[in-house]
Amino acid sequence: MAKTSSIEKNKRRRKLVDQYADKRQRLKALAEDRSKPTEERFAARLKLAELPRNSSKTRIRNRCEITGRPRGYYRKLKMCRNQLRELASNGLIPGMVKSSW
Repeated sequence: MAKTSSIEKNKRRRKLVDQYADKRQRLKALAEDRSKPTEERFAARLKLAELPRNSSKTRIRNRCEITGRPRGYYRKLKMCRNQLRELASNGLIPGMVKSSW
């Protein structure tokens, strides 16, 4: 089980990303628009830099929904390999069986 503080920190980051998503998208589009004057684009970059760092989507860490483990994460299932194996062994995932030969 991951530290509770790490899990909560990640939740706060997700909230900030949702909160600033549209503002960040508008500023990025303005900063990369070559038809705008250089000063306006530079001002947009400065405003983008003023936003909280944790409002960037790349700061979010994928974590297991069950344990909070950050490594061995399957995106489709939103869980780590350990929990996936455990649930599959218990027969809780439809269509998935532990292989044996």
